[in-house]
Parts: sequence; structure tokens; C-alpha cells
Amino acid sequence: MTVTPALPRLPRRIDIREVGPRDGLQNEETILSTTDKVQLVDALSATGLTQIEVGAFVRPQNVPQMADTAEVFAAMQRRPGIIYSAIAPNVVGARRAVAAGADAVQVFLSASESHNRSNVNMDVEQSLSAVADMAEIVRSAGKSFDAVLSVAFGCPFEGDVPISRVLDLCARLLDLGAGQLTLGDTTGMAYPTLVQQVVLAFHERFPRQPLRLHLHSARGAGLANIFAALQVGISEFDSSIGGIGGCPFAPGAPGNLCTEDLVHMLHEMHIETGLDLFALMECARMLERMLDHVVPGQTIKAGVCKHLTG
Repeated sequence: MTVTPALPRLPRRIDIREVGPRDGLQNEETILSTTDKVQLVDALSATGLTQIEVGAFVRPQNVPQMADTAEVFAAMQRRPGIIYSAIAPNVVGARRAVAAGADAVQVFLSASESHNRSNVNMDVEQSLSAVADMAEIVRSAGKSFDAVLSVAFGCPFEGDVPISRVLDLCARLLDLGAGQLTLGDTTGMAYPTLVQQVVLAFHERFPRQPLRLHLHSARGAGLANIFAALQVGISEFDSSIGGIGGCPFAPGAPGNLCTEDLVHMLHEMHIETGLDLFALMECARMLERMLDHVVPGQTIKAGVCKHLTG
């Protein structure tokens, strides 16, 4: 008698936050017009997504691709049930995000000193000192205040980042008012067993705290890392339409996880996403036309497997 090995128990449904309009476009040499950005956000809003990261409230001279984020918020067509969020590095950015009408504001902090200085021109303690004030601004406006911890799986400047440091910073962020935490693999240094080690350590220390992962595919391990995370219970992920983007303040950081590639894999595994794969693929094709270059995503090149077309 042949015994079929038991497969790992995976989440039945996955929640995806689309970060292409922010983390994707911020790393593009081509700066899209406000009209194109609004068209992209509106198209993504029609795919079934419940969370879209619209832009960032940062200094325009540092990230000119995000200079018109307030205008995008003003012109886009909001759909009920979708959280339209923005990134803010400091109190000024948080105030601008609230004024623009962001439903949620994410502060970003690095797990290493070197990357934090490169990213926001502050050391980690300086960033942390601003978090409490930012949380007060955002929460008093009735919005969600979340935190993203960058280079949580390795720093391009310092190398390995101790898991204990990642967890200690998570504890500080939670104490300072962050409602949700996201761990970022900013330069694609994560690998499956490391992902599982970090997630399991996080769950042991914070057993009731939800966790989101922001994984990259800079070294081709993105979907493998997703599967590893699914095996240890993670059901919330960030991804970028077309696979565009990365961090402009860290070497070797291109390679965001591609939304349509991720959704294709999940649907093949019979994991629900609530997303229209074909609508996402049309968004990726539209983005190629806007940027005037081929995007990294593979599903629009290889096509959809036949059993997903019915």
C-alpha cells in the first residue's frame, strides 16, 4: 500500500498589499505623470485588492518619483473596502499623509544603523523618537498607524542582522504605538530557512501579534521564501505589480516580489486571494506601456496555466 506523504498545512486565504505605486515606481528612472499614476491606482483598485500603497510623503529632492503623492490621492477614484495607504519617514510626512486622506500610514525603520542613515538620514534611535509623535498624529485622525522594519533579513552594508535585534526593534515599535508590523527583505538577502527562523522567533515572542512580510526577488528566491513563510503560518504579504521597484538607497535592492506571479502560484496551490489574475496581468501590461520597458514579472510573458483559465 502506497502512503502519500502529508503536505504542510498552509493558510487557506492570503491577503496581499499592492506596493507598486510606491515601492515599485520609486526605483524607476522614468517618472510617471500624475495622470498615469492615478490610472494605475484606479486599475489596481478594480482587481479585488483590499490594500494599495499609493505613495510616499518624503522629500521630493530625495525621491522625485513620489513628489506628487498628495495629487494622486486627490485625483484617484476610491473604492469602498480598499485601504489606500502611504509611507512617511517622520512627523512632517505623517501630517502630510493624514491631510492627503491616507487611510493608513506606515513608518519605515531599518534594522541596521547603516541602512537607516542611508534611507532617512537618521540613526535608529532618532527614528524611534519620532514614532510616538507620528502614531499620535495618525491615530488622532482616526487612521491606522503601521510600521515596516527594513533589512530585517540582512543589510547590504552590515551583512547579517541578528534576529534578536529584529525582535527588540519590533517590541519598541509596538510599545510606541504601531498597530501592524511588516518585516522587509529590502535587498533580497532572505532565504527559506532564514525566513522560517525569523517568523518562528517572532511568533514565540509575540504570539498574538499579526505579521506581514515584504519579500524581494533580487536573487530569485522570492516565491521560495513565500512558500517557506506559508509553511509557518504567514498569510499577509506585500508585492508589486510587474515586479518593479526596490530601494533606491541600498545597493543591489531591485527585485520586488511580482504580484501577478505570486497570485498565479497561490491560485495553482488552491489558496484564495480574492484577486482577478487576468485584471492584474492587464495592469502589468499597462505599466509596461507607461514605463516604456519590459517589467520583470514572468506571468505576462509565460502566460497562465490552462487549468487556471476556466
